[in-house]
Amino acid sequence: MDFNFKKYHTRSINASSNEERAVINQELKDYYALLNKEEQHDFNTQLQTFLAREVGRLKTDYEAIKGAST
Repeated sequence: MDFNFKKYHTRSINASSNEERAVINQELKDYYALLNKEEQHDFNTQLQTFLAREVGRLKTDYEAIKGAST
């Protein structure tokens, strides 16, 4: 099972309010609650991979911007 975290991430970034972000987060929590233990493990592994990749990308972008401004 492959989960599209980027879709939720993009929706959250573009949310117009904290309340809208909370609804998106609740969707993920509700989805997670429906998964069996093995699927929850896969979900968590994929989420950690996605977050690590996004943080790495942000760090690279930040360093590029910081380096360009010095």
